[in-house]
Amino acid sequence: MAYTLIETAKANGLNAFKYLTHLFEKLPNLDFIRCPELLEDYLPRSDQIQLECK
Repeated sequence: MAYTLIETAKANGLNAFKYLTHLFEKLPNLDFIRCPELLEDYLPRSDQIQLECK
C-alpha cells in the first residue's frame, strides 16, 4: 500500500515524503468511517494537497 501511495504522489507531481507525512499526521484524527467524503481532501489531486506537498 505504501508503494502505491508513493507512486501516486510522484505521478501527481508531489513530494512523496511530504505527502506521506501529511497523511500520517492528519488521517488518524479524521472520522472518515462515518464521513468517507472527507477523504476527497487528501487525494493527490486536491488543491490543498498540491499546495502543501509539492
